[in-house]
Amino acid sequence: MPRVVITGIGVISPIGLTRDAFWRSLVAGTCGIRTVNSPDFEQIRFKHAADIEGFVPEDHLSAKDITLMDRFAQFAVVAAKEAMSQSGLKLTPAMREDGAVVTGSCIGGRSAEEVGYRELYIHNRNRVHPLTIPLGMANAGASHISMHFGIQGPSYTVSTACASSAHSIGQAFHMVRCGAAPFALAGGSEAPLYFGNLKAWEAMRVISKDTCRPFSTDRSGLVLGEGAAMLVLEPLDAALARGAKPIAEIVGFGMSADACHITQPSAEGPARAMRMALRDAGLAPEQVGYINAHGTATEVNDRTETAAIRLVFGAYADKLAVSSTKSMHAHTLGAAGAIEAAASALSLANGILPPTVNYTTPDPACDLDVVPNAARTQQVETCLSNSFAFGGLNAVLAFRKFA
Repeated sequence: MPRVVITGIGVISPIGLTRDAFWRSLVAGTCGIRTVNSPDFEQIRFKHAADIEGFVPEDHLSAKDITLMDRFAQFAVVAAKEAMSQSGLKLTPAMREDGAVVTGSCIGGRSAEEVGYRELYIHNRNRVHPLTIPLGMANAGASHISMHFGIQGPSYTVSTACASSAHSIGQAFHMVRCGAAPFALAGGSEAPLYFGNLKAWEAMRVISKDTCRPFSTDRSGLVLGEGAAMLVLEPLDAALARGAKPIAEIVGFGMSADACHITQPSAEGPARAMRMALRDAGLAPEQVGYINAHGTATEVNDRTETAAIRLVFGAYADKLAVSSTKSMHAHTLGAAGAIEAAASALSLANGILPPTVNYTTPDPACDLDVVPNAARTQQVETCLSNSFAFGGLNAVLAFRKFA
């Protein structure tokens, strides 16, 4: 089967409005979690999140396009434009006809729906905005990307909670590898920082009281963030033939279901997804040097993920570097898998492992090398990126350094 490489990455995140700015922040250990001064937070017990400051839609999109896009879809298109620009891919009519767009989003444009509900139930108006449906639909990101580039092949959105964009990248990878698409734009986007969603997360009582501290014994929960990342995937031969410079190679994808509980994870399900990704890639566990962990900073998730890693890697887990970049960009829900895939690919390309910041005291139940607080210069040949979602849905991507 053809090898599949990443030739373009686009990122918009709380720690950088571009791919390069995002990477510089990861290396510097910059935390994007801050107090958010927004009316939506006034009635919320927690006041902090990782929002994107300085994003001006008019700098990237036409006025007409902006009126047709919720914030999450704007993020998706902006990230896709950056990824395509870096790739240098020139789309022929045949490529447009068969190319794929696969995006992930947990929430989509529900903030637009919330505006409509306020009109109906608070202001007692009898109408909502006429574009509420196209603004709110979860596939809006994929649709606007396909329209912007004229891509007419398979275009769809995966919604599997926090594994959404990891699933989208994995499915796009399989399509390109098997020849179903000559290239794919894949990733995810999310804009979850609106009142109704904040209230829903507040009710779950899993939001941190201060910041995101994955694997640290004094962690107190996750922190919400927003953002997007998109990857351009191509067959290696086609990329080299046009003179592209691959960033990294995707070599495997695994997915599984816990099939046991809607919110409480098991170690066996994530372990099965990691084993499947390794098998798909033809890798032995000892060939992996780094794992970008799901690492949400909830007590049950961090301990379960540690147990899952030890199930797969055994004693070799002691030699693995494992970090959670959510400690910097927070939990971007459906976009998390894509943002972390971008971080993983850039880590391989640059020979630097991003840290787990805000780390204070080791948790004996999370006894892994979590790259605490400072990035590490370390060349790694292969890595995994873990995404484990509510509903027990797991997605794991395997990457190899391109040389």
